Amino acid sequence: MSTLLETAVKKICKKLDHDPTRLLDVAHAVQVKYRCVSDEAMDVIARELEIPRVTVESLVSFYAFLSKEKKGRVVIRLCDDVIDRMHGYARIRDAFCEELGIQLGETTPDGNITLERTACIGMSDQAPAALVNDVVVTRMNSDRVREIVRELREHMDPRQLVRTYGRGNNSHELVRSMVRNHIQTDGMVVLSPVNRGEALRKALSISPQEVIREVKTARLRGRGGAGFPCGMKWEFTRAAERDDKIVICNADEGEPGTFKDRVLLTEFPDRVFAGMTIAGYAIGADDGILYLRAEYTYLKAFLEDVLERRRRDGLLGKDVWGMGKGHFDIRIQMGAGAYVCGEETALISSCEGTRGDPKNRPPFPAQHGYLGRPTSVNNVETLCCVTKILEEGAAAFNQHGTQQSSGTKLLSISGDCRSPGVFEVPFGTTLKEVLGLCDGEDAIAVQVGGPSGRMVGPERFDGQICFDDLSTGGSIMVFGPGRDLLSVVHAFLGFFEEESCGYCTPCRVGNVLLREGIERVMAGRADPEDLEQFQALGKAMKAMSRCGLGQTSPNPVLTTLESFPGLYESRVAEDPDGYCRSFDLGEAVALAEELSGRTSAHAHAHADTETTTQREGT
Repeated sequence: MSTLLETAVKKICKKLDHDPTRLLDVAHAVQVKYRCVSDEAMDVIARELEIPRVTVESLVSFYAFLSKEKKGRVVIRLCDDVIDRMHGYARIRDAFCEELGIQLGETTPDGNITLERTACIGMSDQAPAALVNDVVVTRMNSDRVREIVRELREHMDPRQLVRTYGRGNNSHELVRSMVRNHIQTDGMVVLSPVNRGEALRKALSISPQEVIREVKTARLRGRGGAGFPCGMKWEFTRAAERDDKIVICNADEGEPGTFKDRVLLTEFPDRVFAGMTIAGYAIGADDGILYLRAEYTYLKAFLEDVLERRRRDGLLGKDVWGMGKGHFDIRIQMGAGAYVCGEETALISSCEGTRGDPKNRPPFPAQHGYLGRPTSVNNVETLCCVTKILEEGAAAFNQHGTQQSSGTKLLSISGDCRSPGVFEVPFGTTLKEVLGLCDGEDAIAVQVGGPSGRMVGPERFDGQICFDDLSTGGSIMVFGPGRDLLSVVHAFLGFFEEESCGYCTPCRVGNVLLREGIERVMAGRADPEDLEQFQALGKAMKAMSRCGLGQTSPNPVLTTLESFPGLYESRVAEDPDGYCRSFDLGEAVALAEELSGRTSAHAHAHADTETTTQREGT
């Protein structure tokens, strides 16, 4: 073993107090320094943190941004979500492959540049986009690809690829990003001007119970998608027996097509952190964790600076409640590329320094969460709403929205529209009105709530954005005339198949079966019975999957079967000879033919009959 490697890894472990719950941070630091977490490095980590070696390797193999194999000095991760595919991902991929002389998943012979694909990086409003190490590059085209490769070969510094900065804090000296905010509407609640410190001052002027009562009066429901009442969650957490409670902000914005939290973290971080602090006061917590997705690493230094300024100004840290009542502080926990960590129990697992595996419930996080402590997990947008409610009162918040869905909703809109970006609309706004705001009136379909949501057609455009109609965590994908919606469904299923943690059979196997079924439909090889099997399989996955990923991953199929039955019915038919169209006898016996060294008379006779039938039919 290299003495230098061992010394460096020991130093990293020491810096994090040899704390096994910070294993993810240790592995990430080693990855950055050595471009991998090698077997030798894992041996040292296991010894230093006094944990099983298999625990380290299990974690490294789970997260997409960690690797046992050495990567290039520069890693280019091309975003290949549906929106990027619509805007030229394939051309960008081919151009990079040609210029670098490698394929996806490979590293240039000199070891300098690795080319990979990744899921949504939160830039669907400025696609096609990529991460070059931690630097975001947006709105690429083939000419820009050639420039990027040429420049990297000259200086190997991704930061120099950024020539112009986006507005607002994107131009901050600690950010310096080309990312654009694309805030398209005037803010009513969440996007309104910040009155720094006022919400916390008002919260501390009343009791924690009164803070919770105010949030409940505002009827605030979680903005991450599930819509659980925020005040009720806080009440459960405060009532838990243990005193060491904790607040976690879920900033793992991994749902493809969603990017609103990116804007909030960039332009309204004080509102986010104030919401966390108020939550801490309400439930009786001393600690908070902001779980930031790896794709937003470019914001980390800026957010750390905001936290430090809040400490200096008495808005965070020691005796923040005043009169010696206690303290509250926040640390940032970086993710490492895992969509499933958006689920709150998987996120908690990741914060604990393990694989982002979902946990069985009960017990619920409010009673037994992070390291066994009572835990309140809240979305970025939810916490911003909390700040506004304490600042202006529940009555002002309730002026917006509907009876069951109070307040406003931030929408991340992308796809076939002329004005993509972030929109704040009152709950109750119709989808038709939303399409008017983003100049997407020609839409033939809209995916509401990301891949895990539902696809609706024009007959549902009068539906309202709210929890009891068209519910969404924020993602709105617009599809215009000429789009092949089945290819969209296929892409969504491929995403879920890749992002499944693999723990439970319904999700691990079900997504594969659905994806293969859609491929048969697209190839014209599906039988009418296949559509019935899709329904049955989807219902089983919803009922039997362990967490929200498997419970919602059948939605691309189930909702298009409901809203666009013609997509399927036009491509399925009974075989005229009574055969199962989805079964290819020649393909099924191909391996046996290879092993035996002879051909199957039955398979080729069947194939000849099929060819004759097709020719006569033609």
